[in-house]
Amino acid sequence: MKKLVYIFLLVVQVVAAQSFDKGNTLFRKGDYKGAVKEFEGILANKQESAEVYFNLGNAYYKLNRVAPAVYNYEKALQLSPGNKDVEINLAFAQKMVLDDIKAVPQKGFSAALYNRLDGFHYNTWGWVAVAFSFLILLSFALYYFSGRTLVKRIFFITMFVAVFGVVFSIFAALFVQSHQSAENPAVIFAEVISVKAEPDEDAAEAFVLHAGTKVNVTETLDGWKKIQLPDENVGWLPKSALKEVKAN
Repeated sequence: MKKLVYIFLLVVQVVAAQSFDKGNTLFRKGDYKGAVKEFEGILANKQESAEVYFNLGNAYYKLNRVAPAVYNYEKALQLSPGNKDVEINLAFAQKMVLDDIKAVPQKGFSAALYNRLDGFHYNTWGWVAVAFSFLILLSFALYYFSGRTLVKRIFFITMFVAVFGVVFSIFAALFVQSHQSAENPAVIFAEVISVKAEPDEDAAEAFVLHAGTKVNVTETLDGWKKIQLPDENVGWLPKSALKEVKAN
């Protein structure tokens, strides 16, 4: 049974690789719809990767499909945080979005600290902690085997600094992760949608959004999603009007 499962997974991966290559070939030939079909087929078989989402976003961008372009770039960044190519293309796609929403500066110590630490993803902070850990081991070895007092002092101080670096990096990773985990980003897919003040079709209109706008989902009620914008405006949308980035 295990062999059959292994063979099946191997076949799926081979087919996904072939579809990926075919999608890239179609993209280079200018057949963006064909490329979309190939990349979407890979994702339909649960073979997701940052590369697939990135290339799919590129194909949608060429088709002037702003919402799926932004969405797939966001998915690529979720799997490959800090990827500069994705960030650059996402910035280009966001210029196509009609809504120009200015973020309200967050106040308080926690917000200020997050703005400082958010320059790195929490995975990056984790690798920084690992690097400092190796520096501790190296400094200890050099301290132990060194015969000169001055050199021993230098490596002792280096160990002390590295220990602080490990503690700070772990704190930063946990702090950034806690903030990012609390966020539930989504992308508006409806071309134009009226955001309601209440989760009711007959409720008053709060404001209007357009395809490609990124929002944060804060609550779900029946078939409605409560969203918050960077300018802190809130409202309700039918769940069919958006796609959540973290959703499977």
